[in-house]
Amino acid sequence: MPVIAVINRKGGSGKSTLATHLAAWLSQQGLAVVLGDVDRQQSTRAWLKRRDTALPSIVPWALDQKNVLKVPPGVTHVVLDTPGGMHGFELAKVVMSADAVIMPVCHSMFDRESAAACYAELQTLPRVASGRCKLGVVGMRLDARTKAADALRDWAKALGVPFLGVLREAQLYVKSLDSGLTVFDLPGNAHAVDLLQWDPILEWLSPIMKVPHMSRTVVAEPAPIVMAPVQEESQRMNATRAASLMPAQEGLVHGNLHAFTRSGAHADADTPSDTRPTPSLQGAGAPQFLLRY
Repeated sequence: MPVIAVINRKGGSGKSTLATHLAAWLSQQGLAVVLGDVDRQQSTRAWLKRRDTALPSIVPWALDQKNVLKVPPGVTHVVLDTPGGMHGFELAKVVMSADAVIMPVCHSMFDRESAAACYAELQTLPRVASGRCKLGVVGMRLDARTKAADALRDWAKALGVPFLGVLREAQLYVKSLDSGLTVFDLPGNAHAVDLLQWDPILEWLSPIMKVPHMSRTVVAEPAPIVMAPVQEESQRMNATRAASLMPAQEGLVHGNLHAFTRSGAHADADTPSDTRPTPSLQGAGAPQFLLRY
């Protein structure tokens, strides 16, 4: 039975946001999921009370320090939301049953220092040190395109801990959690950017949790058509030319063509049309391309 524990000593790092979303993701796969709340504030239980019963089911699990390892029957997957400041025996007892630990970290000196101390203690636990419990970091409330995300990624690399990705700060998370929802429960494509941010996190977790995961892909927009300079200038001039000028230019062309007669002479206006000489363009100075007609 795979178990995910969301751990960080510092409060307000986004542990409950991560835990509720991971539980919702697993429930969407049709799995029997328990969301265990080790935190005394019981934030995830309050969220579950708001959750619509029509949505995929997530079973609540209120824990205390005496029954952390007693998993309810019929459960296939567990997500644990842990309190801030957890260390020593309490931390070891949670990690003892975990297959994966995810540390949410915000970008500040205090968050990084607290997370580094927690990571150092986790490394001393046999289950983590032996690799039986995988450990990864997720940047919280960050824009992936900013220097803050790069700095947090470099920090994780220096520690030697996998950096799984970042989740941006968005009102979508606040509003959905207030309604007992997650981004995985929302319809439509308005939250596609946020779902894409979850892809590397879920891809890392999928083999650990024994859940298949199909990465989402961004459909690239078609490349703009680049015109050659001459063609572009020609189309621009035609687009700006007044439509009323076109007939006038046609009349001018036809008038010049009728001006040519046999031996270069003009046709006599009094001569009947059937007896007028056929106009000859040869030798009248006509352009070569007109002689084909």
